[in-house]
Amino acid sequence: MDRHVDDSPWDGLVYDWNRRNRRGPLSPLTRRVSFFDETLRDGIQSPSVKDPSLDAKREIIRLTASLGVDAVNLGLPAAGPRAVSDVTDLVRFAEKERLGIEYACAGRTHVDDINAIGDIADGCGAPITVYAFLGSSPIRLYTEDWDLSRLLQRTATAGNLCRERGLPWCFVTEDTTRSTPRVLDQLFRCAVEHGATRLCLCDTVGYVTPDGVRDLIAFTRLLLETIGAPEVGIDWHGHNDRGLGVTNNIVALEAGADRIHGTALGIGERVGNASLDQTLMNLKLLGELSGYDLRNLVPWCEAVSRACEVPIPPQYPLVGHDAFRTATGVHAAAIIKAMRKGDEGLADRVYSGVPAGLFGKHQRVEIGPMSGESNVIHWLSERALEPTRGLVSHVIALAKASDHILSDDEVLEHVRSYVGSG
Repeated sequence: MDRHVDDSPWDGLVYDWNRRNRRGPLSPLTRRVSFFDETLRDGIQSPSVKDPSLDAKREIIRLTASLGVDAVNLGLPAAGPRAVSDVTDLVRFAEKERLGIEYACAGRTHVDDINAIGDIADGCGAPITVYAFLGSSPIRLYTEDWDLSRLLQRTATAGNLCRERGLPWCFVTEDTTRSTPRVLDQLFRCAVEHGATRLCLCDTVGYVTPDGVRDLIAFTRLLLETIGAPEVGIDWHGHNDRGLGVTNNIVALEAGADRIHGTALGIGERVGNASLDQTLMNLKLLGELSGYDLRNLVPWCEAVSRACEVPIPPQYPLVGHDAFRTATGVHAAAIIKAMRKGDEGLADRVYSGVPAGLFGKHQRVEIGPMSGESNVIHWLSERALEPTRGLVSHVIALAKASDHILSDDEVLEHVRSYVGSG
């Protein structure tokens, strides 16, 4: 039987429909794709999160850098003195730790915002990229009573000031996915003419579908080639209002974006930004990130959860408590059989689409009302407890009578009650 499979020691055991029609790498670009973390800026704009302490922010950016994420948005200095202080400290901390990340800050296309970033860069002696944002969609222009000439003037002013201050800058069009080609054409030309090294396409309200992502990025790429600026980078910044954040990130990469944005756990305004952790996980599984070590992906998400006081849902992919737990008899039996073959990788894949070990986690076989005897035997053996027939029957009977997965303490109590009764 001719089968297409992934390149792994389990070659021949997984038919990979995900790669059946792919021709080479996911991204058609020859340039290196990069990742941009918005957790400490867009992420903490969520109305339900806590702005982390400075110590927590240091831990977060250290973990971010360990994942191979290229650039971090450290905040919005124009928000106030605390923002200025935190950004300044984080730049100095990253320099001292030699984290090797690109520093970025958000700001309006306004002289005060840009000067605030420039002052931090001068004070720290380190370059900071300005991500200067400007509303561009018809609905925003109508609401604000703006016209195109005003947008062009603000874009030119921002670019000129960045050049004067020696600040690299990215032009960010808010609500790009609902903006017209005519307006985007003129704004992008103006930004590039005034020194923008990147253009950031934003799905600010989580509106766009994959077809829209492809069309918008193709339009932008063609425009840059037309004006003789193919070296200008294209960023993709997505939100998750329609539940398409991660999908659109991957489609954007395929369509030609060369920097993908996101946040840990997908935190952000309304229902959140595109999840950067899920994006990285999927790209790793697609074979796109062979040089990335993502074992700190889970600790990174857990650190953000603690610092921002955002609980992680049990069913959250990779990071959730239930991601690699099973108590269902048939599933557990297959995992146990794989483990008995002495192959953790096989056990990781027989009933899981995400290999736990690749991300520093492991499969857990537990005991509950849908378990079989093999669950109990495995659980006891893992803890050096003799799985006698009587003990196994005792535990499985109590599990079947339960309405939930038994905790380790509950199972141990059942074991003690059986031993004590004997």
